[in-house]
Amino acid sequence: FKAPSRDHPALYRDLLRTNRVHWIAEEPPAELVREKMMECHFRFRHQMALVPCVLTLNQDGSVWVTLVKPARAITPGQFAVFYKGDECLGSGKILRIGPSVFTLQQGKNREESPKKEDIDKIEPAT
Repeated sequence: FKAPSRDHPALYRDLLRTNRVHWIAEEPPAELVREKMMECHFRFRHQMALVPCVLTLNQDGSVWVTLVKPARAITPGQFAVFYKGDECLGSGKILRIGPSVFTLQQGKNREESPKKEDIDKIEPAT
């Protein structure tokens, strides 16, 4: 798939799933075990800014990562690295990515009923 521009909504995602996460200090963090979810930060490219996210722990040790705002060009095979403050918590390989912002927008557009101004534009049959 080639997007029409570098910032096309088809390049942005806010959900991904990793394989079993390799945790550094705690296996997995107590908060994540207790609450089944945990707020932290994540990145998947070395120099990128940290993105706030919520991790949801799966039975098999993998996590779903829900980003506070969509990130560009997340790709299966890259590593998601998780941070709490300055501490690196661990990482997991990205296995699956959720639908793109573009796909989600398309779905929303289909669900909405036609707007009054759009209906008014339709020429009456003569």
